[in-house]
Amino acid sequence: MNLNNIPNIKHTNSDNFFLLAGPCAIEGEAMAMRIAEKVITITDKLEIPYVFKGSFKKANRSRIDSFTGIGDEKALKILKKVSETFSVPTVTDIHEVSDAHLASQYVDVLQIPAFLVRQTDLVVAAAKTGKVVNLKKGQFMSPEAMKHAVQKVKDAGNENAWITDRGTMFGYQDMIVDFRGIPTMRSYAPTVLDVTHSLQQPNQSIGVTGGRPDMIETIARAGVVNNVDGLFIETHFDPANAKSDGANMLHLDNLESLLANLVAIRKTINSLN
Repeated sequence: MNLNNIPNIKHTNSDNFFLLAGPCAIEGEAMAMRIAEKVITITDKLEIPYVFKGSFKKANRSRIDSFTGIGDEKALKILKKVSETFSVPTVTDIHEVSDAHLASQYVDVLQIPAFLVRQTDLVVAAAKTGKVVNLKKGQFMSPEAMKHAVQKVKDAGNENAWITDRGTMFGYQDMIVDFRGIPTMRSYAPTVLDVTHSLQQPNQSIGVTGGRPDMIETIARAGVVNNVDGLFIETHFDPANAKSDGANMLHLDNLESLLANLVAIRKTINSLN
C-alpha cells in the first residue's frame, strides 16, 4: 500500500505495519507532546510508519457528565502543534458534517467513528476534504458491508480510504475480533486493527466502559499474523487517570516491548509470503 500521500510519514520502505497511536482524547498540550515524543522515539528506532492519534472531542459518551474535550479549536491547535514540532502526521475523529472542514485544517487523516460509519453525509464530507479517510467498522456491521462505506469515499472523488476493525459486539457487554474479516476488508481498502477498542467491555451498569488491556498483545499479535496493514493503539502514561477510555489503554511504558515483538513477528510473516 502507498502511504506517501500522507505528509511527514516516515519509514515507508521498512515493510512494517503502520501505526496510529496516542491518547484517546487530547486532555492538554503537555500530555499530548509527552506521548507523541515517546512514541516517535520508539517508532523511529523500530522503523514503523507512524501517525499520532488524538480525539479533539468525544461525542459518544455513556453519561452526560463524561469528559468530552477541552474545546474544539484548542484541541485541534494542539494536534497541529504536535505535527509541526515532531514532523509527524496526525489523525482525529469527526462526528458532524461541519467537523470535516474544521478538522481538515489541522490534521492529515480524518476518522469516522464506528457508530457513524453508515452516515453518508458525514463520510462524503470527510472524503471531499481530500484527506485520507479512516472508516471504523461498525460493531454491528459485517466485514462485507464495509465495501459500501469505502465506495462512498471513492464516489465522492477520494481514493484514499482505510478500514479499521474495532471489534464486533458479542452479547451486550463484550466484543470479539473475527479475523476472518481481515482479508475480506483488505480487498476493499488498506485495513487497520484497532487493538485497544477491540478489547472494550461496553454498556456497563455504572456508565463507564470497561476493558481488557491484559489481552492487547494477544490481539495485536494475531492481527500482524493475519497481515493487517496497520495497527491502532491508544496509549497513555497514566491510563488509570486518563479522561477517556483508560480501562482499555496500553500503558506508555509497555509500548516499546510490544512493538518490538510485533515487528519481529512481521519480519517472520514477510519471509513466508
